Amino acid sequence: MVRTVHGMPGEMKTRRGANEATPQAEEQKITNWVAPNDKSGEFKRGQSQFRNWIKKGGEFPPEKGRYHLYVSYACPWAHRTLIVRKLKGLEDFIPYTAVHWHMGERGWRFATPEDKDAPGDNVTADPVKGHEGYTHLRNLYFQVDPEYKGRFTVPTLYDVKQGKIVSNESSEIIRMLYTEFDDLIDEKYRNVVLFPENLQKDIDATNEWTYNDINNGVYRSGFATTEEAYSKAVTQLFSSLDRVEKHLTESAGPYYFGKNITEADVRLFTTIVRFDAVYVQHFKTNIRDIRSGYPHIHKWLRHLYWNVPAFKDTTEFTHIKRHYTKSHTNINPYSITPLGPEPPILKEDEEVPAVKYALALAGKK
Repeated sequence: MVRTVHGMPGEMKTRRGANEATPQAEEQKITNWVAPNDKSGEFKRGQSQFRNWIKKGGEFPPEKGRYHLYVSYACPWAHRTLIVRKLKGLEDFIPYTAVHWHMGERGWRFATPEDKDAPGDNVTADPVKGHEGYTHLRNLYFQVDPEYKGRFTVPTLYDVKQGKIVSNESSEIIRMLYTEFDDLIDEKYRNVVLFPENLQKDIDATNEWTYNDINNGVYRSGFATTEEAYSKAVTQLFSSLDRVEKHLTESAGPYYFGKNITEADVRLFTTIVRFDAVYVQHFKTNIRDIRSGYPHIHKWLRHLYWNVPAFKDTTEFTHIKRHYTKSHTNINPYSITPLGPEPPILKEDEEVPAVKYALALAGKK
């Protein structure tokens, strides 16, 4: 099965100068989320180019400090890897660098000392030895392959020792982190099983429609260039959110499949935590929001955020809000970032006024 890229779309390489535009380059511009000649108006995510695997005895063996992870706090696909890295206790094993939240014509860029608008850990220049002159993630890709013609995406897992990219496919990176370092980490982290054997079929089945309809569905809604493509995507998105709500209503909780966190929680969380803060207004996914329209999803979301540090500590709302609203100029040409919703996520004991009122009425009956 061919999988799709789990990273924000990047700029395609051309063989001309940075300021030269050819017809082909115009078709491939990073700001063209839908190809100008695509009459369907549908956003189609590209394919991952690097699909190697960390494996004992293989080309990329598990070793402490050998790998470097490149992420964006804004990107939900990269966010997955940060969550799993923390859940599995790999902070001392795999360092990471977060790019600046702004994506321009040259793709993701590294932060500079002058950048004062990008909070969070490790938002720095590329710290890897030999990368001192790198200004953009694309430099890394061209170092690995000077003829590279794919997209420059996050997350990117890089082998510092060999100077090679292991993978830029988030769904595979997180599964590497589940088990491949288990011989090196503390027992308490080895006991964190995010893809348990008894749930693997259920998780894979859930991933299939969650990815297509929700994770990628918000992008298919927001980047659509025809009314038909937008309506189709947003209708499918909310139908699947209804499906999640029903599942959580029937689940023992507090997590997606019961009492333990699994991959299903990780993959869904990174979309849902961005939903009210960005997607409702920016991607026009406004049939309902999470905080007032989906009580069980809202409860599940807040439990993860406020009780599991791996979720809260890796969520940077400044990057999330500024990236989408200031990078997608085809959607938001004046790059104005909306002030709300405030707060971007509610406390566990907080509700929007309409929900408070409804609960109060229910309590009087």
